Amino acid sequence: MPGAVVALQDVSLLRWMKDEYAYDLKNQVFSILEGRHQKQTRKLVLADINVEIQRGEKVGLIGANGAGKSTLLKTICGILHPTSGQVTATGNIVPLLELGAGFDPELPVIENILLYGVLLGSSRKAMLEKVTSVLQFAELQDYGSVPVKVLSSGMAGRLGFAIATDVEPDILILDEVLSIGDEHFKQKCRRRIDQFWQDHVTVIVVSHELEFIRQSCDRAIWLDGGRVAFDGPAREATSRYVSSIEREALETIARLR
Repeated sequence: MPGAVVALQDVSLLRWMKDEYAYDLKNQVFSILEGRHQKQTRKLVLADINVEIQRGEKVGLIGANGAGKSTLLKTICGILHPTSGQVTATGNIVPLLELGAGFDPELPVIENILLYGVLLGSSRKAMLEKVTSVLQFAELQDYGSVPVKVLSSGMAGRLGFAIATDVEPDILILDEVLSIGDEHFKQKCRRRIDQFWQDHVTVIVVSHELEFIRQSCDRAIWLDGGRVAFDGPAREATSRYVSSIEREALETIARLR
């Protein structure tokens, strides 16, 4: 479709699921000896996804934990590759998935600003000009010369958000970023994100804050068990999702009686 900057055609993704003992060698050996070792299995985490997102659209992804929302974002970004189907994305993608995941803990904060910005598609020269504004927004003016490993997870999250939103993306991908920091910083995040709603940046956002999705997104995609349960106007999508949750709750109560 003309104008589409993101397109997923018949996308499915299978991922290996490790059993609960796989991370501990001793437990894994004992589990084999005791006959409770389970072979690794593959789970279908995305199934037959067909989605097109137009330039400038603001799209929310909603659904329960484990529905495939974050996996879908990673597939769009190219972090994960589909088992079948095709994903195309046009333009500079800035993903805010795991904020600060690309930092080098041994390097000073300022060096990480430059490194992270370059990884997101900016030039080193452009990032040098942004260092002061990034530190100010992240409220880390006194930490420029200290190693990132000194920062708390919250401080690192603020830094990642400040860098990623100070570049100029064509496609901005957000995964629960409104949960960063205290209420004061959350409001700063909202105001900065609002700036992207005023221009032609394509925004794809995962959030459990359904009121935010209703008010801020043109459209919402409800994922359920890795499949698209509904794709349409944000208010209708969130209403259907809430109704589904309420129906499941009533069914659960009825079974327990």
